[in-house]
Amino acid sequence: MHQFKELLIWKKSRLFFSKIYNITANFPNEEKFGIANQLRRAAVSIPSNIAEGASRNSNKDFARFLEIAIGSAYEVETQFLISSDLGFINEENITELINLLEEITKMTSKFRATLL
Repeated sequence: MHQFKELLIWKKSRLFFSKIYNITANFPNEEKFGIANQLRRAAVSIPSNIAEGASRNSNKDFARFLEIAIGSAYEVETQFLISSDLGFINEENITELINLLEEITKMTSKFRATLL
């Protein structure tokens, strides 16, 4: 078992979610239950799956949860691009968020490879 609170990928993805939460607070009110909610759910899934996977007894199980976290990251990226297309996120924010997301995804993928 791993101590998820000590994992840098968990720490970074948790802070990443906070940024998402703050940015989606500025989305139009009609999107409160639309893309803003979906984006928040996908973003919170990243650190949540890292934490849940860390509780598993085998590295193989943990690796599977990291794979799910990576899938959630790709979902978030897609939703960013759609939000940008709709004018909900400005170019400066989208660039910063995608860079952070790519960093988290790469780190998670490399860590996952050490478990297999």
